[in-house]
Amino acid sequence: MRKQTSLVIVALLAVTLLVACGKKEATPQSAAAAPAPAPAPAPAAVIVVGLDDNFPPMGFRDESNTLVGFDIDLASEAGKRLGAEVSFKPIDWNAKEAELSSKRVDVLWNGLTITDARKEKILFTTPYLENRQIIIVTEGSPVNSKADLAGKVVGVQDGSSAIEAVEKDAATAKSLQELKKFGDNVTALMDLSIGRLDAVVVDEVVGRYYTSKKPGEYRVLEENFGTEDYGVGTRKDDTELMARLQKAMDEMKNDGSAAAISTKWFGKDIIKK
Repeated sequence: MRKQTSLVIVALLAVTLLVACGKKEATPQSAAAAPAPAPAPAPAAVIVVGLDDNFPPMGFRDESNTLVGFDIDLASEAGKRLGAEVSFKPIDWNAKEAELSSKRVDVLWNGLTITDARKEKILFTTPYLENRQIIIVTEGSPVNSKADLAGKVVGVQDGSSAIEAVEKDAATAKSLQELKKFGDNVTALMDLSIGRLDAVVVDEVVGRYYTSKKPGEYRVLEENFGTEDYGVGTRKDDTELMARLQKAMDEMKNDGSAAAISTKWFGKDIIKK
């Protein structure tokens, strides 16, 4: 009887040891089977650029309804360097921040002025162009200075930095009869030409391009509403895309590609280094 009891005890001990050994061996197997960290997301194959498609010469439609312009060429060249397709999407410029934050577009690239207010919602590249907010009147207008704008109706593009530029000049802004907002600058300039406005405040690159096409119709005042910079904008948290865009922009400035595109549209190199 004692012998049988001893055999039972030995058998139980053997089973216990086997189970214990099995548990120890399972530990490295479990560790080896742990899933590997997820790979970093691949760069976007398509970059959607939001723009105002009636903003010559930065982005607009030619006679065949094709999108062309300085910023169109610049963005297309950057896309080649990033190995990505660039898709241009016309948007309501007054809703550009909403279009960007909702991810309907990835980039704002269309004469986008860098301002402190916009920096709160948009991540910008370093400036690539310098711009001024100029005052355009008709050739025969009696308006020759900011002071002459008192009691006048002045047009600006809704959602543009022209509004902020005018409002910063509190004395002039207060003296106006009305600061009238338009969906785009071209419409505002057309209203100026038929007498519905007394002046238009507009980005210099746009204003001078437009007026050069209609010699003798418009005049640019010597006074303006200040200097500003253009940059390319992404979502604040899209730092990976911003780093790639900035690298491409720097390369384009350094190798002369940006200067060549500038000369094509403006007749000279006006790229801000």
